[in-house]
Amino acid sequence: MYSIEYIYLRSSTNCTALLLIYTTTSTPRLRYIIELIIGDLIGVDYELTHDVEKFTFYTGPKLNYSEKPFGEELFLYSSRLLFEKKIKQQDISVFDWNDTKAFFATHPKYVLSFDPFAASFYMVSRYEEYLPFTPDSHHRFDASESLAFQKGFLHKPVVNIYAKKLKEILKENFPDLKFRESTYKYISTIDVDNAWAYREKGLLRTVGALGRSFFRFDFRKIAERVSVLLERKRDPYDTYEHLFDIQRRYNLETIYFFLVGNYGENDKNVSPNRRNFQNLIKTIADYCATGIHPSYASNENPERVRIEQTRLRKIIRRDITRSRQHFLRLSFPQTYRNLIDCDITDDYTMGFAGEIGFRAGICSDFNFYDLDRDTPTRLRIHPFTVMDATLRHYMKIKPAEVMSYVGPLIKEVRAVNGTFTTLWHNESISEMHPWAGWKDVYEDVVKVASR
Repeated sequence: MYSIEYIYLRSSTNCTALLLIYTTTSTPRLRYIIELIIGDLIGVDYELTHDVEKFTFYTGPKLNYSEKPFGEELFLYSSRLLFEKKIKQQDISVFDWNDTKAFFATHPKYVLSFDPFAASFYMVSRYEEYLPFTPDSHHRFDASESLAFQKGFLHKPVVNIYAKKLKEILKENFPDLKFRESTYKYISTIDVDNAWAYREKGLLRTVGALGRSFFRFDFRKIAERVSVLLERKRDPYDTYEHLFDIQRRYNLETIYFFLVGNYGENDKNVSPNRRNFQNLIKTIADYCATGIHPSYASNENPERVRIEQTRLRKIIRRDITRSRQHFLRLSFPQTYRNLIDCDITDDYTMGFAGEIGFRAGICSDFNFYDLDRDTPTRLRIHPFTVMDATLRHYMKIKPAEVMSYVGPLIKEVRAVNGTFTTLWHNESISEMHPWAGWKDVYEDVVKVASR
């Protein structure tokens, strides 16, 4: 059993410094989202109560989250979403609000004309991904299926924006209320799907690749492969020194994810039994945080995650608690349940392959909520905002145009003191087809994101 209960009370030395929140009843959904918005994002000590008399006579800062105000207290109308138990199609109407979008509308006379807790829960729980949808060719939930994409707010971290506005309201109404302030952060993550383009592929794969190049009359590639194998030239995907140099110069927090699964149609990395590959992993693990990159095939055979995790643990001789799914294959709730069973504590898969932006509407890490079981879990989700393959393969953006797309996203994250996370690959700075002209793009992004 992996469920946890969120606390009703965040301790404080002075009880009047607590924000007292009234609700008519308590549910796991309610406790979860209150902890995320009030406890984590806004950073306030709080207590939940269902006692009308206690709330009425409380002299400290208080918020009524229910269907009816008692008097002149700060009041937010509560929608039904957080008090339901079933997963069902929601009738959602999105409207313009404060230079972004909002939904779960209430009434303009209230301090907020929508329910920020219900809207935030809908986004971070990935409620819509539990409902019927048309999967893409890799059986993924496509960005085009999402409410955020369809209604034009995929490029806005709306959950953080809602929390920021609520924080401003609380500060205005309760000047003595104490807040824990957050700061902007940048994290660079690197997926190693293919450690080398030509090296360490084994005799059969190498001969087969040479044969394919010959029949395509691609003699340039044959010459390049032979030069690498004869150690006359560096392998194109061997970009690790360049990545380390950028990491040192910009003092980056960097996490590497390694694919160590069995060879397959969509899992074509070097064999994890290769000594040079193991040495590469050990070297990187000495300087950076590392995690498992569960193979494409592991989605059909979940036991493979444990096998691959064990392989990586034996190589670096330490526990593996971070992960990101290969091809970003994420199915709710099965993928995350499997990671939890493998003692993974932090996952970095939350993002779309086809579009940049905020898949869960948030740019801060949060706990996975298992909507099927209606319970929070200990698995921490770290959403990413931009992936190199999204820009190049899906959106067809040219290198010179990248910052015009990425720059505004960085500004959005800075504005709410969130975490901007990028997903890059060692091969995308190789200058090898199809990445010609992309070598400097990564540093361009880093330069702006790490300021």
